[in-house]
Amino acid sequence: MAAISNDWLEPLKPEFGKAYYAQLYRRIKDEYSRYVVYPPSGDILNAFSLTPLSRVKVVILGQDPYHEPGQAHGLCFSVKPGIEIPPSLVNIYQELHDDLGCYIPDNGCLTHWAEQGVLLLNTILTVRAHQAFSHRGLGWEQFTDAAIRAVNAQDRPIVFILWGRPAQAKSIMLNNPRHLILKSPHPSPLSAYRGFFGSRPFSAANHFLEANGVEPVDWQIPNVGGPMVSQ
Repeated sequence: MAAISNDWLEPLKPEFGKAYYAQLYRRIKDEYSRYVVYPPSGDILNAFSLTPLSRVKVVILGQDPYHEPGQAHGLCFSVKPGIEIPPSLVNIYQELHDDLGCYIPDNGCLTHWAEQGVLLLNTILTVRAHQAFSHRGLGWEQFTDAAIRAVNAQDRPIVFILWGRPAQAKSIMLNNPRHLILKSPHPSPLSAYRGFFGSRPFSAANHFLEANGVEPVDWQIPNVGGPMVSQ
């Protein structure tokens, strides 16, 4: 597992000395040695490495990584280029099109967002192949809660986009009046028509950032070309 080496290290360093983290580290190491686990171990902490704490302007929370081959690479809702776009991301792209007029890209890689300060954080960072939520309760939730609290403590305007009940449950930790919290149903096909479509989170986030003197996010994911690979 890659180490955190940027400004996330200071607020998260206390977690590394706690008993739960030592147990989590052992369990995850064992899981990777015995099973197929996603994402690749070097990608587990990509959300932190691609989006330093000092650059976070928007937070989008997911649950656990995609659990089919080639999909997960450490950013919630994102898949590697060339991989078929998952249904929830299809709906995110549709709302983005309806909200800001962005074209639907030919890939599901959200690195462009992460590099601009959009923290794409799953609350559980690993998963066994083909077994959703198989790493629930191992300790990742405590670790990512510490990260959420670190963002909440930042003394600058930040947008938290909380899709679905599990993400919205984290709002109890978000008590900084400088931040904006946007809530809606999850973009999953099971719930997107219950209020995700039409929620316009991308324009709302940018309006808030601009009103507070922060550069807005360029939400347009660029095309990369090449064929899609179905899973």
